[in-house]
Formats: sequence, C-alpha cells, structure tokens
Amino acid sequence: MRHPPRSVLAAVAGAVALIGSVTVPVVTASGAAPACSVEYSVTSQWDSGFQGAVRITNNMAAMSSWSLAFDFAGGQQLTQGWNAKWSQSGTTVTAASESYNGSLATGASVSAGFIASWSGSNPVPTSFKLNGTSCNTAVEPSPTPEPTDPAEDGPPVLRASGNKLVDADGATRRLLGVNRSGGEFMCVQGRGIFDGPVDDASVKAIADWKANTVRIPLNEECWLGLPTIDPAYGGANYINAVKDLVAKVKAHGMTPVVELHWTYGQYTGNSAGCSDVHASCQKPMPDMQYTPSFWASVANTFKNDRTVVFDLFNEPYPDRATSTTTQAWQCWRDGGSCPGIGYEVAGMQDLVDSVRGAGATNLILAGGIAYSNDLSQWLTYRPADPAGNLAAAWHVYNFNTCANESCWNSTLAPVAAQVPLVAGEIGENTCAHGFIDQVMKWFDDRGLSYLGWTWNTWDCSSGPSLISSYDGTPTAFGTGLRDHLRALNG
Repeated sequence: MRHPPRSVLAAVAGAVALIGSVTVPVVTASGAAPACSVEYSVTSQWDSGFQGAVRITNNMAAMSSWSLAFDFAGGQQLTQGWNAKWSQSGTTVTAASESYNGSLATGASVSAGFIASWSGSNPVPTSFKLNGTSCNTAVEPSPTPEPTDPAEDGPPVLRASGNKLVDADGATRRLLGVNRSGGEFMCVQGRGIFDGPVDDASVKAIADWKANTVRIPLNEECWLGLPTIDPAYGGANYINAVKDLVAKVKAHGMTPVVELHWTYGQYTGNSAGCSDVHASCQKPMPDMQYTPSFWASVANTFKNDRTVVFDLFNEPYPDRATSTTTQAWQCWRDGGSCPGIGYEVAGMQDLVDSVRGAGATNLILAGGIAYSNDLSQWLTYRPADPAGNLAAAWHVYNFNTCANESCWNSTLAPVAAQVPLVAGEIGENTCAHGFIDQVMKWFDDRGLSYLGWTWNTWDCSSGPSLISSYDGTPTAFGTGLRDHLRALNG
C-alpha cells in the first residue's frame, strides 16, 4: 500500500492431534516463595516430536541476563527454539536470554518455546536452574493435562501443505489479522523506528481484536545499517527493535510476518513513487545490490524460529515499467536487467535462494505483479523452493483492477486451488467496510487468509487506517474488520 503524505503521518509429517499441555507446577516450601520458578509445558506432541514452553519467574535480585538449564531424561533432542538462545549438550538443555529480553526484574516473568524430537517416552524434566540457582518445581506432571492459553505458548509453526497452511499437527490454519506499518518509513526519514507505540499494551490491543497475525513492513537500508541511515534508527538498533516487536507479537499468540517494503534503486519511470535512489518509497522491484543481503540477514536472524513468516517484497510493479506482461513476469521471477528499470533487479527466485541459502525453512510469501494485485501467471512463474514452503500473496483495495468476484474467480481461484493464498493487505479508501466485507466473505468461503491495512492512526481515507487510537479504538473502516475477526475467533 502507498502511504499517506509525510505531513499526514506525523511442520511435521505424520502428526497426531494436539494433546494439550503437561505443566510442571511451582512448589513452595511452607508457603515461602522459591528463588525462581519454572513452568514447563508440552503444548503439543506427535509421533516423533513435540512443542514445549517454559515460563520463568525470577524472585531473586533483578538480573540483566539469564540462563535456564534443565536435563532431558528420555533421549529427547532439541531441534529449534524461540525467544531465547537454545542449545543442547548431551542431555542438558540451555536457554539463554536474547538481547531484547535479558532484563528480568524481581517478580518478573519471561517465556520461551522450543521444538524437540522424542522416541519411546517423553518424561518431563525434574529440575531447573536459573543462573545456577535451583528453582523449585514439582517432579511429576499433572495427571489431567489442562489446556493452556495459546498466547503463553506462542503461535504455531506453519508450513505449506498442498493449498493449505498447516501447523505441526497437520491442522489447517489461517492468517487473519492486521498490518503494523511504520518500520518501513520512519527510520529512513530520520524520525524513529516505528510510527506510534509498540509496547505490550498496544500489541495486546491487536490481539483483543482476535487477530492471530501481524505483518511488519521493513526497510532494507535501515536493517542493514547503511551510512545514510541515522545509527540510532539503523543497524543493530533497528534489528533489535524488530526482534522485540516480533517477540511481543508472539507473546500474545500471534504469528509475525516480516515483510520487505522499501528498497534501494533509482526508478523514475511510470508510477514512480519517488526519484530517490535510497529506500524512501516503494520501488517496482527489489535490487540486487542490497536485497539478497537483507534477506540473508533476516533469515539468519529468524531461522531458528519457524513461527516467523517471511514476505519477500511488498508490491512488485514491473508491469508499469515493461512493455509486455510476459516481460513483467520474467522480471518478477528472474530479475537481472529488466526493461524500464535502471538498476539490476533481484527476482523472487534470487530472494528465495537467499533465504534458503541461510538455512531458513520458514514459510515464504511471494506477491504477484501490479502491486501484488495480479496473480494471473503466478503459477507459471512461481520460483522454485527447495523447502517446498511457499505461498502466494495478494493485495486488494477497492480502487485496484482486480477488485470484483469475477476477477477473483478467474485469477485467484486457480492459484488458491494449488498453493496457500494470503491476502497480505485488504482495504478501502472510503472510511467504510463494504468492500472488505465482500473480500472477507470470498476468502472465508474458501478458508483463505487476509490481513487488514493498517494498524496506524492515519486518516482512513488516505491510509486507509483501521484505528483512531492505539488502544484499539476502530475507525468506521476498522470496525468491519474487528467485528468480523471477533465473530470468527471469539
């Protein structure tokens, strides 16, 4: 989506059903609070693996970093984890704090999750140590597992299976939520990192709409910390801020989608957003100079957390620069020297290769041409993915070309029959929700995914904007999405 003017902006095959959690409760001696407590839960289990979570509460002096250690007694093997640096040596598993969650005040808690394999039996660890201090926990799981709050356990690991998104148990999932704009433009304008608050309360407000997904647009120059970016808003500071927002989104049980929105490369042709070579507007295609490096870095950052979804490039529009649709789709997939574009283009295949080359198997979304509104030849030109974990992304607004059921039936339905389809942006500039109501019904009828643009307090006629306040107060437009999500997931 194009933004308002700056003045306005002040998986596992063979999985079985979810078994619920097995939680190790906290034990206190004679009512005395333990030095630390750990709640360990098995949130789902299948024939060869399981997903677990730990919730650590510190009752000692405040600490600036933490490390939790425990032992697997049944031969379990850690495979990946999130919200901590996870490792295993022999039977001992260690979860060390990340830079964004190391501070743990007295009485404060932090949660982290992991996936591990098991065979034969899956006994619960019997002892835990936080920074070398023993934590008091019971040694036996509850005989009757109780369901846990999904927000505590984090979002599912998703993968493409046929034309569906499925979790580790093989259950079909949908991505339903919002976009949280700001990370793509504030930093390059020297005004900060995010537009508006991204504290826990503001993220909880999104979850209160019963959203299960938050898409987070990014800027490649800010992530890479290029010299033109104020260091306060670029490089490590930018990356840590993104990681912190991802952690908050996950803490409320929602799937984070990190997406590349603004990129480098000078384009002054048809429909140019700006004449600037820097990443200060939407370009027709990613650039070979920086975008593969961006995705290699993002993939390395999140490859051990497969709950994070990667959206390769916001809204490609090589069709506005090239003379034929075939040239546009070839440019979209293969990049290189594209007609009408003055810089070397990174195609979708280049970006898939960058992600997979970093060792990340996370779900990838790839939007089509015409600002991601045209998927007519997506199946013909889809990039090869060695991980087989690729979905199609599509954007629609009431002013787009493909904005009616006839077009959806002819161009979207064939794609949705073969691969998962995610409408990464839906919206209208009428400050009403009649159009997105039609979109949501079409997608609901087919079990597909969609995300509203955008969770920012802009003028809904120039944004469009879902909210008038970061406490979740909706605009007239946002009311349609909020009420619909609550009806679906309430």
